[in-house]
This record gives sequence, structure tokens and C-alpha cells, in this order.
Amino acid sequence: MLSTWNDGVLNDWYSLYQDGHWIFRVFCVVLVVVLVNLLVRTVLGRLQERVRESHTIWDDAVYDALNPPLRLIVWILGLGIAVDLVEPLPGDELFQFVDPVRRVAIIATLTWFLVRLISKLEGGVLQRASSGDGEHDIDRTTVEAIGKLVRVAVMITATLVILQTLGFSVSGVLAFGGVGGIAIGFAAKDMLANFFGGLTIYLDRPFATGDWIRSPEKEIEGVVEKIGWRTSRIRRFDKRPIYVPNSVFTSIIVENPSRMTNRRIYETIGVRYDDFQRLDGIVEEIRSYLKAHAGIDQKQTMIVNFNQFGASSLDFFVYCLTVTTNWVEYHALKHEVLMHVHKVIAERGGEVAFPTRTLHIPEAVAVQANG
Repeated sequence: MLSTWNDGVLNDWYSLYQDGHWIFRVFCVVLVVVLVNLLVRTVLGRLQERVRESHTIWDDAVYDALNPPLRLIVWILGLGIAVDLVEPLPGDELFQFVDPVRRVAIIATLTWFLVRLISKLEGGVLQRASSGDGEHDIDRTTVEAIGKLVRVAVMITATLVILQTLGFSVSGVLAFGGVGGIAIGFAAKDMLANFFGGLTIYLDRPFATGDWIRSPEKEIEGVVEKIGWRTSRIRRFDKRPIYVPNSVFTSIIVENPSRMTNRRIYETIGVRYDDFQRLDGIVEEIRSYLKAHAGIDQKQTMIVNFNQFGASSLDFFVYCLTVTTNWVEYHALKHEVLMHVHKVIAERGGEVAFPTRTLHIPEAVAVQANG
């Protein structure tokens, strides 16, 4: 009797195994996926130390870009295998979408990795360029433009591949895009104008991120913080941001003071008419001072000359260009030059003129008091 009971129990367990053997195999696959994920995390953690010790940007970019997508791809592949082991119920059509979803997930993960890689490389190149050494003189705007274009190309390619994977005809999609693009172009002409305006900025490079720009036609002046595909952000000197559509820059004059080679000192100074005999000496001494000044660019035009007989002064002007283009340094230098000009005038016995009016009364005119 005991033997019969044991045989019944074994038969029940064997029947249960036969009916749910796929559950056991799914459990094993999930367990393996968890272990592989832990192994990948451990290996990446140890690899991080060696990657950070190198002086190249490629291994850092690949490591940072690969870390999350690699662990995700392990789960996608593992869960895909586990789902394949599940025995669906008769008439269950849900599992027919498993393979397309798995392929789309793999393509999306690879796209994520490529986008992250491009962003990490872009950040590494910009960081290396801003390190201060002269070996890496790279235009920031060009790097950002290339990074954006490559990311857009990767996203478009991934979208077409996903559509092909899902059974859509790519040629049909492209044909529809050609016809629909005309309608979209009319509906979004302002957006397209801004896009091509941003592309023009990237190609012609009238200014770059960090430049001080101004427009004599518009109330636009400040430092460029970001050049986007639709708008550019400019920070005014009162620290308020301006968001300018890129299409505006294709139709206005843009001045870029950041690219000036020198700054100009151009001042007119007047002395009294009583100092006419001292004027030549004053002008000559100021000219000699500027020629010996290290902050004045001696290769550029320098003029110190008597200019005109003013209404109440003898006017001469000082024209020169400074070596520095820094705004603060320029004003400090200009302050020094103007103070020295006044010192020379005073030492020569002259005075800086100010508007005066002289009233001449003929001697024959007598003033009589009433009463």
C-alpha cells in the first residue's frame, strides 16, 4: 500500500513537471540574466579605474556611453529567450509580437548607445579644447554643429530601420515623405527658416558661443550663450536673456566686437584761445608719450593734431589703438592716457577749455541810473 502511495506521488510530481517544465526553464534563464548583469556591472566597475587613468577621450566616451545600454541589452536578450520558452495557450496571439518588439528594443538600445557616444565625444573634445593649452584649438560652434548633425543622422537612420523591421516599406515612407514634405514645408515655413538660419550660422560662423555680438538694426546686444537649431540665446549685459529666432540673423547686420583686433581711443580736447602759443608743445609731448607707451599699438594709426578753432576753444584730437581688446583693461588704459593729457596741459601752463561767452561793451555807451 505504501508503495502504491509513493508511486502516485511520483506520478503527480512528474505530471506537474511535464505540464510546467517551461516554468523551470524560464526561471533558470532569468536567474542567469541576473547573474550576467551582476557580472557585467562588476567588470565595468573594475574597468572604470583603468579608463579614468588614460589621457585619451575615446575610452572614456565609450565606457560612459556603453555602461547603461550594455546592461539593458542583457535584459532584453535574456527576457527575449525566456519569453520564447513560454508555452502559450491555444489561440493566444500576443506572443507573435515578441520578436518584433525584441528587435525594436535592440535597435533602440543601440541607437541610445550611439547617441550617448556622440554626446560624450563632443563633451570630451570641448573640454579638451577649453583646457587652456595651445595644442587643442578647436572651434566650439563647429564641434557642436557636427555633433548635432551626426545625432540627427543616427536618429533618422534608426527610425527607418525600425519601420522596416515592423514591416513598413521604407521606399513608401520616403515617397510619402517627399509628397508630405511639401505640405509640411508650407505649414512650418517659419520653423524651416529658423532651421536653415541656424545651419547658416554653423557654416558661415559670423559668431560663436561666448562671442559678444550686437546689431545696429535691432535691439540685440550681449554674449551668445547657445546656438540652437531654432533659436539662439543671447545674454544681455544686464543679465537678461534674449531668445532670437535664427532666421533673423539672415536678414540683419551683425557686429561681432569679440573679434576686434584693437580698441580705439578717439577723444577731442579743447584748450583756451589764450594757450595758442603753448598748443604745439602740448600736442608734441602727448604724441611722444603715446609713441613710448607699451599699451598703444605702434603698428596702427596714431594721430595727435590740432583740429579746429572751436566756438570757445582750440580743439586737438587724440587718435590711437590699444593693444588690449579687454573691456576693463581698455578703460583703465584710456583713463591713464586722458589723465596724462590733462597733466601735460597743466604743466605747459594751459587750461582745458569749457564753454564761455565774452560780452564787449563799447566805451561810448554810458549806463545812467533812473532818478
